[in-house]
Amino acid sequence: MSCSVAVPTSPVFSFYNNNNNVNSSTAEPLMLSLPIPSTTPSCSSLSPPSSPLLKRKRPAKIDIPVASIAFAVSPTAAPSPARDAFEVDGPGFSVFCKRGRRHHMEDCFSAAVDLHGQPKQAFFGIFDGHGGTKASEFAAHNLEKNVLEEVVRRDENDIEEAVKHGYLNTDSEFLKEDLNGGSCCVTALIRNGNLVVSNAGDCRAVISIGGVAEALTSDHKPSREDERDRIETQGGYVDVCRGVWRIQGSLAVSRGIGDRNLKQWVIAEPETKVLKIEPQHDLLILASDGLWEKVSNQEAVDIARPFCVGNNKQQPLLACKKLVELSVSRGSVDDISVMIIKLQNYI
Repeated sequence: MSCSVAVPTSPVFSFYNNNNNVNSSTAEPLMLSLPIPSTTPSCSSLSPPSSPLLKRKRPAKIDIPVASIAFAVSPTAAPSPARDAFEVDGPGFSVFCKRGRRHHMEDCFSAAVDLHGQPKQAFFGIFDGHGGTKASEFAAHNLEKNVLEEVVRRDENDIEEAVKHGYLNTDSEFLKEDLNGGSCCVTALIRNGNLVVSNAGDCRAVISIGGVAEALTSDHKPSREDERDRIETQGGYVDVCRGVWRIQGSLAVSRGIGDRNLKQWVIAEPETKVLKIEPQHDLLILASDGLWEKVSNQEAVDIARPFCVGNNKQQPLLACKKLVELSVSRGSVDDISVMIIKLQNYI
């Protein structure tokens, strides 16, 4: 039986497996409408550094319009307040998401196990929205389907190309919906004993190899030299705004789903890494940048591993919560989503 989760920012989500423990408040249908400021705050210009890259004449900055959100689950549903956090303790994975200082949570996640009736095949994702929830919700509901469609119709050795086109197809479909906003993504496809990890943006995947942390993704930010070169080659510019590198003075990530007004520079093409799951691969952590801005890769593994490996009372959900609490204690005000996947289930 296929078991899938696609969790948007509302308190309503579906988890199709009666054997799993899902902790949540009421799961009644609802209509959630949350106001978002109609303009994007502008940044005061900083004196350009001495680098010749920043001395050229720049085009006018782009204001990214942000529309109000209307996440409709049922046309007859009653309004419901936004939740501060939600959690799922699923088969072989756990996830905990906590809202930051925004009025609503823009992070989403998806999880699908027993794909096509195969217990060793699964798909997981964390999606960090910006400019509203529309893009992260769309990616959570559609990226898995689009990636798997490409995987099925291609040769097994062409898995990276399949994932790439799954991301690009999702981006294209979202842009056709004439919706605003964007979303960073990190996904993990487990298939035939292989782990296929992909990202577009600054969500990150970190694996524990016998307790040693290794990042399987590289954050896509304008400060990355190759990303900056790509943007400037396409006629865009990158500068520092209040200490943060941004594209066109606006966005602090250089890849993702959506962002139609910056689409020339903010591409949806992911970077992908494939590795065979080995006995020393303990667990995989997928998380939004709300975690990684305050917690190092090795710290995350050191905290999570004792709750997931080597004892009879494994509590991966508690590990997710511990990581979120640590980030908050260090001053994070962002939405934080942490998913832990027990890789030993897939050998």
